[in-house]
Amino acid sequence: MTPLDPAPGDPGSPRLSGWRVRDKGGSFFLYGEDAFRREEAVQALVDWHLDPSTRDFNFDVVKGSEVDGEALASLLATPPLMAEWRVVLVREVEALASRPDLRDLLLRVVRKPFAGLALILVAAISADPREWKAQFYRQLREHARSFPFPAVDPQDLPDWLVAWVRDRWGREMTAEAARALAAGAGPDPGVLAQEVAKLVNLVPEGETVDLEAVRKAGTRIPAADRWGWLDRVAEKDFRRALGELDVLLAQGETGVGLVAALATHFLRLGLALTAGTAGLKEALPPHQQFLAARIAGQARKWGGEELEEALLGLRRADRLLKSGSLPAEVVLAEWLLGLGVRTPGGGG
Repeated sequence: MTPLDPAPGDPGSPRLSGWRVRDKGGSFFLYGEDAFRREEAVQALVDWHLDPSTRDFNFDVVKGSEVDGEALASLLATPPLMAEWRVVLVREVEALASRPDLRDLLLRVVRKPFAGLALILVAAISADPREWKAQFYRQLREHARSFPFPAVDPQDLPDWLVAWVRDRWGREMTAEAARALAAGAGPDPGVLAQEVAKLVNLVPEGETVDLEAVRKAGTRIPAADRWGWLDRVAEKDFRRALGELDVLLAQGETGVGLVAALATHFLRLGLALTAGTAGLKEALPPHQQFLAARIAGQARKWGGEELEEALLGLRRADRLLKSGSLPAEVVLAEWLLGLGVRTPGGGG
């Protein structure tokens, strides 16, 4: 089933995974490794369906590892009391995959929900369906409105933050502010949420959350961050990139991690060069599509042969780093210096 609808629907409806939910009621399947965003989505769905005055009568929470068939059947069949909707939240749905009676009961209700029922199913399983071994999860994904919550790749943190602040708070955050916050607060979504809450209270409604706001909020901003560093390399500012390399490594970045990030960025430069801004945007995940124009601008500084040579150099650097034969600062400095010598405009 198509899980989400891009139409506005109910103006007060929640946005989950970047899409606004269209209609109340029925079944919702929330899965993935990111427990923070999963729980945030659960709370949004519960609050959307229930009136606070009748919430206690119409909200039940059970765990798949503890509930029995009779109890679950009774909860699912109970109609709302003095309200339009009743919510049944089933956590640990993965515990039902090996219990045929409960599994079949749940699938029957998911396929044909009772009137007035909002059934929310939560599973701490991979967000990638290709890794699922149980057909049960595929059936849930097919028949329920399904919301994946994959763990956020640390490399994608700033881009995810920009999209999340827009979806969750209805506010705009600059890429520079997101990078500073991600570098200073770390990758934990719960910690980042606390920092963002401070920022949106600090910045007046309607104004953009910028780098100065991050500074005023007291966030520790490192001397360098990997995302700005990647931009400097892509913009051929090799001298500055070389100067920041030791800082990055001292802050805990690894040579292998930086090489992987560089490879991703340079592949995107190549795609922008061959397919243009529109082609790059189409290939990027939704939360990163705003980066297309910036990357396309960087790509115009490069030729195809230069990009190919840079990627071959990264492959060599990766092998050297994984062999442990040379320190990361030596391997990466050699690669940067080589680019500076071989590419036009590479003097920084």
